[in-house]
Amino acid sequence: MNVIDLSPLGVVSPSAPTIIRLSGDIDILTSPELRRRLTSTLRYSTSLLILDLSGVSFCDASGLSVLVGIKNRARTMGITLALTGPRPSMSRLLRITGLDRSLPMVA
Repeated sequence: MNVIDLSPLGVVSPSAPTIIRLSGDIDILTSPELRRRLTSTLRYSTSLLILDLSGVSFCDASGLSVLVGIKNRARTMGITLALTGPRPSMSRLLRITGLDRSLPMVA
């Protein structure tokens, strides 16, 4: 079974970013739950929400759709969504789709 794990890494202060570590596959089976959980996370996020992709082993079009949708929803709430730590295959996917230009990367 494909499962996406959202492990919050904690918020030290309101000015610190909210960091969520994703792991597993982001695909048609896990995307609905990921969308629901990230949408819920936005309510408690600081002005910067960082998704750590270092544990993501696979992502399909439905997963990319979740990332774009959450980015757009975050923007309407005054929250910036950024990505960090994508594996080479995920970096390539973001580059091929052009999402590397609309989803900022942070170290």
